[in-house]
Amino acid sequence: MRWALVKVSLAVTVMVVVAFAVPLGLVIKEMARDRAFTNAERQASYLTPTLSITDDRVPLEKAVKSTQAGSAKRMAVHIPASAETGGVSIEIGTRRAAQADLATVKSLGRTSITEVPHGWALLQPTAINSGIALVEVFIPDDEVTKGVTTAWLMLAGVGIALIVGSVAVADRLGIRMVQPAQRLAGAAHDLGEGRLGARVPEEGPPELRSAAIAFNAMADQVVQLLANERELAADLSHRLRTPLTVLRLNAASLGEGPAADQTRSAVEQLEREVDTIIRTAREAKPQTTAIGPGAGCDVSEVVRERMDFWSALAEDEGRKVRVAGVDRPVRIPVARPELVAALDALLGNVFRHTPEGTALSVDVHNGEDAVIVLVSDAGPGIADPAAAMARGNSNGKDGSTGLGLDIVRRVAESTGGDVRIGSSVLGGTEVRIWIGLGPHGTAPGERRRGHRISDRKRPRSLIRSRGSGS
Repeated sequence: MRWALVKVSLAVTVMVVVAFAVPLGLVIKEMARDRAFTNAERQASYLTPTLSITDDRVPLEKAVKSTQAGSAKRMAVHIPASAETGGVSIEIGTRRAAQADLATVKSLGRTSITEVPHGWALLQPTAINSGIALVEVFIPDDEVTKGVTTAWLMLAGVGIALIVGSVAVADRLGIRMVQPAQRLAGAAHDLGEGRLGARVPEEGPPELRSAAIAFNAMADQVVQLLANERELAADLSHRLRTPLTVLRLNAASLGEGPAADQTRSAVEQLEREVDTIIRTAREAKPQTTAIGPGAGCDVSEVVRERMDFWSALAEDEGRKVRVAGVDRPVRIPVARPELVAALDALLGNVFRHTPEGTALSVDVHNGEDAVIVLVSDAGPGIADPAAAMARGNSNGKDGSTGLGLDIVRRVAESTGGDVRIGSSVLGGTEVRIWIGLGPHGTAPGERRRGHRISDRKRPRSLIRSRGSGS
């Protein structure tokens, strides 16, 4: 917009300057020409009184020399032959006009201007006793154009100054319009990135001020809605504490045994998760996962721990459980609670949606720049994997909230990876979690645009591992 205003102002100013400067320059040239010819005519008229009195050479020569043109040797007098001049025509000064021009002016009887070498000659006829005398005044070319060049340079300077001034004014107006728009775009970008404190100064043209006011009101409303949502989540989570307390008391009275220990452990974990939800919901700012040297967790340790937890239930239901690739530490840039939540969501889905006795396995494959976690089962499989990956997509008939796979997806995408659903070698479903280890794995721009990292960018070792387990 800024450069468009500058270009429009430049074009309009140039057209105006040309429209006025060119005719004015021609008028100045014509005025200089008329001034030179008028001055020459005035010089010629100085000899009229002398010619009306005498046509002798001596007084006429004195009269010619007394004029400015005569002293500069640019004046001549042509007196026709008569008895008083002894039948001989008299010429005083240097003649520059042709004889034919002199004869023409005598016959016309009026002042004329004719072109001669290096200038112009003004011929003025004057009636005397012996006939028609002619006064010739020579006008050099530089006298005709005297002052024209200076006037043209001044016009050009004024025109350039007008053009530069108009461009400068248009640029300032463009800045006054563009800067508020840029600030509005920057604030919208910041708000989209999650910086909820982004606001726009209410300044600039009226339209942009109205847009800034509307944006600030919208941002305030977004902040208020998020605060209300956090408070609602905290309140709803807090209501769970009463039934959890009763459940914990009942679990304490179950006595000893694997089932009782597993029930008490599940209740304790549920209490911890509820407390975490309440604390997180009441924080003023959203939590972010720290990614850097030493951050994250050991995926092998987490898998072993969670499989120990779920193995008791698997034993009760007669399920075969296989774990592979957890014999050595494998660190990933994911917080431990998030990985635990993702694994529990997948394993919980296996136990919830497959018949008792269905086998399952968890495999960890470690590469140079990625880690793949495969959760497979021998169940009936998933008919529509794309619909299953959609957040909150559930028919509600099986008790599912539709958020389990979305939790897993967000954990993977936080590292630049992804989640895919396929068929396992056990005959059922295989959920593959691809976790990136690279330094640019957490680029927010890629996550926001929904980019996925294709198989051709992944290490071949991981692709082979995936192929062997699908």
